[in-house]
Amino acid sequence: MEVDCQPEDPMVSAFEDECVELCDVKDMRLEADAIVKDVLFAVAQMHVSKNLNSSDVAYINVETREGNRYCLELTESGLRVVGYAFNEVDEDLSTQYHETVYSLLDTLSPGYREAFGNALLQRLESLKQNGQ
Repeated sequence: MEVDCQPEDPMVSAFEDECVELCDVKDMRLEADAIVKDVLFAVAQMHVSKNLNSSDVAYINVETREGNRYCLELTESGLRVVGYAFNEVDEDLSTQYHETVYSLLDTLSPGYREAFGNALLQRLESLKQNGQ
């Protein structure tokens, strides 16, 4: 069975527009998963919230090595603290966006800073011992 769809067909055009829109939206949960995997070694615990996520915003719960808990919001604008407990969003909280998780955690946690620095030193030592 052959179906003739003309380019000016409004149904085809609407479908194409919707598809382009959906393909352009970045799923922030995927970004959040990558962030968690990247810095989990330097915090007490960290996971993507299953309760608060949508496709354009992801929330990450993090507990620093000092025992402080935060709820982080990840959007196209970056990362910021939105709560001081897991899965908590305080609409009145106005905190600065950070371009990277490293920058944000560096301001929140001296323990993160130390763990990250130690990991970097170990990697450099490993490269030095391998003659690279």
